[in-house]
Amino acid sequence: MPQNSIRLFVADVDGTLVTQDKVLTTRAIEAVRALGAAGVTFAVTSGRPPRGMAMLIEPLRISTPVAAFNGGLIVEPDMTVIEQKVIPQELVAPTLELMESFGLSTWIYRGPEWYVKDIAGPHVKIEADTVQFQPTLTETFDGLHDGVAKIVGVSDDREAMDRATEAARERFGDKVTAAQSQPYYLDVTHPDANKGSVVRFLSARFSIPTSQIATIGDMPNDVLMFAQSGLSIAMGNASTEVQRAARRVTTSNQNDGFAYAVEKFILG
Repeated sequence: MPQNSIRLFVADVDGTLVTQDKVLTTRAIEAVRALGAAGVTFAVTSGRPPRGMAMLIEPLRISTPVAAFNGGLIVEPDMTVIEQKVIPQELVAPTLELMESFGLSTWIYRGPEWYVKDIAGPHVKIEADTVQFQPTLTETFDGLHDGVAKIVGVSDDREAMDRATEAARERFGDKVTAAQSQPYYLDVTHPDANKGSVVRFLSARFSIPTSQIATIGDMPNDVLMFAQSGLSIAMGNASTEVQRAARRVTTSNQNDGFAYAVEKFILG
């Protein structure tokens, strides 16, 4: 694909746009500004809640819709809601039970709130530092099953994560989207809340055909957007399976892989 045919570049955030320490590098900021100067629209999508991406708006001068919860909630840069897709209420309890049966800790995101049952649970502090707000502690998720945008299962046991992911797909089929956004996070969202749908939304929003859209990411939940774009780029820190699903592979996020991809594959 000729590089100058790309008119929209959609990026994942964690593991892609930022470093392992969640730092947005100067080179990444400069790369986004170079895209704008070249007439290429830039947008971000992530499993993060909207508030967890607010810190990107100003340094990257983002003016496009921000797709949070893997597309479950799409907002304007000022956080005005454009559209929201929530998990069917009757599937919330079964999803939580399935995750917990594999030993995963569980969280839910509902409206602007993030709920946890253990404030000292795995990755809670790290996630709070990343998204820059604190969760709401609750003894039970009972009574919170309506309006849930995302359920997260958390574990550092890779085998348990893989088995839980497969079990969720087998049990719920196309009633939800189940994908790992990090090796230790299993995200369950509305069936149409996935990054492939985000690309289609942005394609329609800006009247840009998917053949002129490039995407970049590092995790299995990014593969769905790879399939909807003319140029897909996997990070050097991505798994072999994710890299095989992309047309190009850049360097790792610890080596400014996002900026390198912009310079080499988008702007030439």
